[in-house]
Amino acid sequence: MSLASHLAELQRKHGDIEREIDEALTHPSCDTLEIAKLKRRKLALKDEIEKLSSPTRH
Repeated sequence: MSLASHLAELQRKHGDIEREIDEALTHPSCDTLEIAKLKRRKLALKDEIEKLSSPTRH
């Protein structure tokens, strides 16, 4: 898998999780623990995207 396609996949997953969070927040019986897990996954994806996108990758 090329770097560009890997980044695109990570960005797609990030967007999917963002939509999941938004949808969960619209329900009055939203599970705050599940939302916290989703937010942590979203942040981990964001960190990975930034790491791979930086010119001086580690």
